[in-house]
Amino acid sequence: MKIGFVSLGCPKNLVDGEVMLGLAREAGHEITPDAGDADVIVVNTCAFIDTAKEESIQAILEMAQLKKHGGVCKTLVVTGCLGERYRDQLKAEIPEIDVVLGTGDVPEIVGAIATGRQPMTLFRSRDAAVRANGGASEPRNPEPKNRGTRTAEPRNPGTRPAPTYLYDASTPRVLTTPSHYAYVKVAEGCDYTCAFCIIPTLRGEFRSRDEDSIVREAEQLVAQGVRELLLISQDTTFFGIDRGERGALARLLRRLNTVPGLTWIRLLYLYPTTITDDVLDAMAECDKVCKYIDLPLQHGSADVLRRMRRPGNREAYDKLLARIRSKVPDVTLRTTFIVGFPGETDAEFDELCAFVRDTEFDHVGVFTYSHEEGTRAFAMDDDVPAATKTARRNRVMALQRAIVMRRQRARRGTTVRVMVDGPSPESPLVMQGRLEGQAPDIDPLVYLSQCDPATVQSGDIVWARVTGAGDYDLVAEVIASAVVA
Repeated sequence: MKIGFVSLGCPKNLVDGEVMLGLAREAGHEITPDAGDADVIVVNTCAFIDTAKEESIQAILEMAQLKKHGGVCKTLVVTGCLGERYRDQLKAEIPEIDVVLGTGDVPEIVGAIATGRQPMTLFRSRDAAVRANGGASEPRNPEPKNRGTRTAEPRNPGTRPAPTYLYDASTPRVLTTPSHYAYVKVAEGCDYTCAFCIIPTLRGEFRSRDEDSIVREAEQLVAQGVRELLLISQDTTFFGIDRGERGALARLLRRLNTVPGLTWIRLLYLYPTTITDDVLDAMAECDKVCKYIDLPLQHGSADVLRRMRRPGNREAYDKLLARIRSKVPDVTLRTTFIVGFPGETDAEFDELCAFVRDTEFDHVGVFTYSHEEGTRAFAMDDDVPAATKTARRNRVMALQRAIVMRRQRARRGTTVRVMVDGPSPESPLVMQGRLEGQAPDIDPLVYLSQCDPATVQSGDIVWARVTGAGDYDLVAEVIASAVVA
């Protein structure tokens, strides 16, 4: 059968989708990019905030209409976080849906495709998870150790057991990213109890993958042409600690740094209380590890952070960021903030603005607070008006834009090292790429003019001279190519 796949949400969800595609292809099915030509359509959804839920529901409705009126589709499958969160409601309200699978049901995609019927799985057991992973022997959900101040609270009585699935290096996977970079999920789940976040309920407890499995997967990906690995999880710096393996992330980075053919190793989704000196030392010493810290801090006011159930305050964050900059010279700092959290006053928001202005982060993302049922914050009064949330977001982004614009213009005339991502969608005669301090999809770009697409390919590293700068993006001319080992 032909399988059409629509994937939404974060890179962690994208990896789940790539695994489902791999399992489907291994079972003999054909993957098609044309949903109108698909016998089975799979919509892999996100449910983190309202806008993500709306996007997911809209995609489901569009595919439902295609099933009813426009294509050859006989089976519509909904997977991912929206399926985990609203399993029964989705099938009740959108009858065109044949199967709903949650985040822990990834291996069941094969049966759903083959039969078009909802699997009769009522409980998720560890043995079933191991069988779903091809009988691999590495531990899936070991006894938690050394969790520190974390608290992994159980779901409400009467709900389904929390997901336990975790893929490994033997699990088939079809990459949907450009061929030269790939996301590698080093762990799944989360043990934090941040007031605004539903992820622990949707993804289960934090569980690290086996280190050897990650290295094997990295080697397999490099053999396929991947040059940049982006290591992801809900808290990448907690990798291995749940298994009693302190120092595991630094060891993993040093092992990955020796993989032939790999150019960049990038860490995403770090946490302020788990960034240890050994990780910073590995980042500073390993030539393939990008000097790039993605550290969602969420706010700059101690009172807001306390209500969010987040650690730290402005003083602690200033010390942490100073330590990072001292240990990793020329590091790129990226963070995200939430504005409009319940009770956020003008004075608390001003504290956030001062934090952004004083720190001068390289990259900043800002979300307006989304009042999500099932989170601890849902019991609070969502008392910041939507217009105020939007205005506050715009104000922070304006502050950040001025910082970035000044820094980007200071780069004019400098020589930079760029990884080429491919032709620009705006012009096939212009290539686009990224600096070491720029991650795919979320950070600014470098546009390479006077660059011959016939001689420069995706994944190449080139030296370029910066000739122009906008508010965020750079324009540069290629002056030489660097041979990638």
